[in-house]
Amino acid sequence: MHTLDKGLRSALENTILAARSAAEEAAQIVLEALGVGEKVPFPHLNHAERTLRRKLRSHGRQLGDIQYEDTKQTIGALTEEVAYQHWHRMLFARFLAENDLLMDDDPVSPISLTIEECNDLAPSLGARNGWDLAARYASRMLPQIFLNDSPIFSLEFPIERQKVLEQLVSSIPQEVFHASDSLGWVYQFWQTKRKKDINDSGVKIGARELPAVTQLFTEPYMVSFLLDNSLGAWWAAKRLSSHDLVTAEDEQELRDKAYIDHLPLEYLRFVKDEETGAWKPAGGTFDAWPKQLSNFKMLDPCCGSGHFLVATLQMLVPMRMELEGLSEDEAIQRVLEENLHGLELDQRCVELAAFALAFAAWTYPGSSGYRQLPALHIACSGQAIHISDEELIKLANGNHELYNALEDLRNKFQQAPILGSLIDPKSSMYQNELFSLDWKEVGPLLDSVLRKGQDDDLDEAGIVAQGLAKAASLLAGTYHLVATNVPYLARGKQDQVLKDYCEKYHNEAKNDLATVFLDRCLQFCPKGGTTSVVLPQNWLFLTSYASFRRTLLKEETWHLIARLGPGAFDTISGEVVKAILILISRERSESEQIISGVDVSEQKAVEEKAKGLVEGEIKRVGQEEQLENPDARIAIESSGNEKLLSEFSDSLVGIQTGDDPMFICYV
Repeated sequence: MHTLDKGLRSALENTILAARSAAEEAAQIVLEALGVGEKVPFPHLNHAERTLRRKLRSHGRQLGDIQYEDTKQTIGALTEEVAYQHWHRMLFARFLAENDLLMDDDPVSPISLTIEECNDLAPSLGARNGWDLAARYASRMLPQIFLNDSPIFSLEFPIERQKVLEQLVSSIPQEVFHASDSLGWVYQFWQTKRKKDINDSGVKIGARELPAVTQLFTEPYMVSFLLDNSLGAWWAAKRLSSHDLVTAEDEQELRDKAYIDHLPLEYLRFVKDEETGAWKPAGGTFDAWPKQLSNFKMLDPCCGSGHFLVATLQMLVPMRMELEGLSEDEAIQRVLEENLHGLELDQRCVELAAFALAFAAWTYPGSSGYRQLPALHIACSGQAIHISDEELIKLANGNHELYNALEDLRNKFQQAPILGSLIDPKSSMYQNELFSLDWKEVGPLLDSVLRKGQDDDLDEAGIVAQGLAKAASLLAGTYHLVATNVPYLARGKQDQVLKDYCEKYHNEAKNDLATVFLDRCLQFCPKGGTTSVVLPQNWLFLTSYASFRRTLLKEETWHLIARLGPGAFDTISGEVVKAILILISRERSESEQIISGVDVSEQKAVEEKAKGLVEGEIKRVGQEEQLENPDARIAIESSGNEKLLSEFSDSLVGIQTGDDPMFICYV
C-alpha cells in the first residue's frame, strides 16, 4: 500500500477538521435536548428518553464530566466522545467498504457490501439509511472498538446535521482508504484544533490536555528503521550464514540474502568487523531474545494509532510462516495471540490501533480476508474508576477477592489519566500485591456480578474496571522488544501531578516526558530486552541529563543511534523537533561495546533523511569512551586526539558577553 501524498493529506485534514466541528455541534444539540447536564429531567421526556439520559450522565462522569452538588453536570467530555464515536463509526465503515471488508450479518456465509448496497438494503432492515446500516455492520465486526450497548449509539443526530457528516465522509477521495498511513493521520488531524488551542492558552498540561498535545504521527521511515535494525537484525542473524557475512560485497547484498516475501528490510544496516572483515548488523544480533518466535513479546506502550504494532505484525507474519511452516491465516492468528501488545493513554487511540491491526490482518497478502480474530492485547492505560466505597461493595456483590482487586485497581489508577503507561504495578510505590490476579481472572469475575440495567453507575464502573484489569496485566508484563514514539513534553509545561511523579520515580530523566518514558520503556524489558524509540535529541548533550546519561552508559547496552535533526516530521506546523532514533538493551554492556551511529541531521527533507539512513556512513564509537566526554555527552563521531575547547577557555554565561557585569550600568 502507498502512503498519502501531501495533497491527499491536506484534503483529509480539512475534512477531519470540518467533521469534528460539525459532529460536536450535533452532539451538543442532542445532549442539550435530553437535558443531560440539567439537574432534573425535562417533564416532556418519556421513559425511554429518561433512561437514556440517566445512562449518558453516568457515562459522562466516567469520562471526567463533573456532577455538582445541585446535581447539575458538565457535558464537555461527553460531547467530545459522542462526536468522535459517531463520526469514526461512519469513517471506519467506509474504510471497510472501500476494501471489500464491510460484511453483512449472515452467520454462515457473509458477503461484502458497498455503501450504495447498504443504502438499498436500509429500508427493509429498519435502518435510517445506508450509513446507519454500514455503521451497524462495522460495529458487529469490531466489537472491541464499538461497544454496541453504549448509550452513545442510542443517540440520533438531527437529520440536517447527520447529512453534513455523511457528505463529508463521502467526499474523502477513494485513494485515502487504500493508503497505509491514513489511519495514523486521522486522529492527529482530529486533534489539530484542540492542540493549537491548548498550546496557545499556555496552560500547564494535565490529564485533559495531554492526549491532544502529545499526539504526533510517527513517520513510516522511522518505524521501519527501528524495527529493521532490531527485529530485522535478529532475523538476519538467523538467516545469514557465516559465509554470507564474509563474502558479501556490500550491505544491499546482505539485505537481499535475508529477504523473504513481504519482508524487505530496506533500512537494515550492516558494518564490517575491523578484525575479521566479516559483516554484522550495525545494531547487534539480540542474542538474549527467545530462540522461538512463539515466546517473543513486543510492546508499544504509547501505541497511538498502532503504527508500530501494524509494522511488527507485517514483519512477524512472514518470519513465522518461514520458520514454522504456517499459512498466512495461521501466522496472523499466532502473532496476534502471542506476540503483539499495546498500551495507550487515550481510549480513542486504543480503538484506532485495534482497527488498524484488524484491518492489517484482514488485508495481509494471501490471507482469507475478513474473519473473526482473537482478542487483541491492546488496552487503555489512561482510565480511572470513578466509584465510591459503597458502590465498590455493591459492584463486588459479596465476592471478597473481586472487591480487593477492584479496590487496588481504583487506588493504583487514580492518576491514570495523566500517568498512563508510566504506572508500574510491580514497583515499590505500590505496597499491596494485586497482580497475582490478572485480568483474565478479573474479567470473568466481573462478568459474573455485573447486571446490566440494574445500576448505570455500576455498569459504567464495571466496564472501566474490565479495561483497567487488562491494562494492569500488560503494565506488569515484560517484553523482549519495546518500540514506540514517546510523548514529548518539557517539565516546565507539565502540571504538578505529572511533574511530582516524574521527579519521584524517574528523577534522573525528569526534565522531559520523553526521557521519562525512555526510562519506563527500559523497565518493561527483562535482562537482554531492547528498547527502540523515537525521541528528541537534546538529552544526549544537555547538562541537566548528565546523570541520566551516565546511568544508561554504565548499566545498559547502547546499540544504534540515528540523528535526524530538524524537519524529521513532515507536517509539524510551527514546531521544531530535533529527533533521534535509538536502540538500547537492558543489560550491562561489555567494556568493548561499540555504538553505531548515522547522522542525517543536515538533510532537509524527510525523503532525504530516509535515504540517508540507508546510504549514510555508519560511524562507530566506544560506549565507555562516552563517559570521558564532558558531562558524558554522546558523540557519534570520535574526537581522537583532538583537545576540547574547555581546556583553553571557560564559558561564564550563555547569550551575553562575559564582561557585561563589569561594564553595564543598571539605573
